[in-house]
Amino acid sequence: MPLARRHFIAMLLAAVLAASVAGVAGPAGAAGPAGALGGAPRLLEPFRMDLGERGDFVSQATTTWCIGASMQMMLNIVRPVNDTSVETQEALMVLARSFRKRAYQSNVPIDQVRGASARGLAAGLTKLGAGQYRVTSAASLEQAVELVARAMRSTGRPAGILVWKGRHAWVVSGFEASADPATTSAIAVTGLVVMDPWYPRTSRAYGASPKPGATLTMRQLAADFLPFENLHRTSRWAGRFVVVIPYDSFRVLHRLPHAA
Repeated sequence: MPLARRHFIAMLLAAVLAASVAGVAGPAGAAGPAGALGGAPRLLEPFRMDLGERGDFVSQATTTWCIGASMQMMLNIVRPVNDTSVETQEALMVLARSFRKRAYQSNVPIDQVRGASARGLAAGLTKLGAGQYRVTSAASLEQAVELVARAMRSTGRPAGILVWKGRHAWVVSGFEASADPATTSAIAVTGLVVMDPWYPRTSRAYGASPKPGATLTMRQLAADFLPFENLHRTSRWAGRFVVVIPYDSFRVLHRLPHAA
């Protein structure tokens, strides 16, 4: 082998060896698996997100209008100004009920008709230009709150959950997690920021409603956010945790200053 070529090969082997050693040792402070020679793992910072403001909250005007009040609050969050009127809540209930499979009986007074469904909440928000929403479910509480957190983080919009075994709706305006869902696929949601339209009432079965904007831990959520149950008919949601989540990209409108 010619001397020049032998010299070139020797230099190439030396370079490869040097690169291999550098790859094992890694630069100081480089991210790597725990205990590996690459150094300490990159620490993920806890993450909190809350889209809600004080003026967003609306209490449901009747015992059956939780869907209308929830829709009203979610619209308040994504729109530049708030509307807390009973008239708007009534119109939202009519809209939500229009998506029922069975035709809404217009001759029945609205305050005597049972509440609307999660499907009406999702379809109503979509129709009113709040971005696209859908109803889905998860097999566990942990999976459900992660669905909510990831959807909110990716869209910048609020979500909803069905509590009390599917009999009531809450708005989720924010969440707390072990890390930012936008930066990692491994997170643990530690709490949700909620607005309960039943507030300031008290449920005989579930106790006092949380204050608007309260952050509930997973343990606290578990007392209200329970698997869906319908004793009168079968449902595809039975035994699952039902959520109403935003999807697709949507630019949240900048809010106007709230009146004092």
